[in-house]
Amino acid sequence: MSRKKAVVNKLLKKARKANKNKQKSNKPRYVSKADREKATQQDVSESQDKEGTE
Repeated sequence: MSRKKAVVNKLLKKARKANKNKQKSNKPRYVSKADREKATQQDVSESQDKEGTE
């Protein structure tokens, strides 16, 4: 009986792990501090360019 239970548990664990990897996360992707700073600088420069052309 215990061997049968061990096999079933092993297969269940494998199935749960596969299902866990399929699920999509709602968590936003991590952006490093340096990348965030670059993005804000680009936004600021773009907004200044728009103001200069108008």
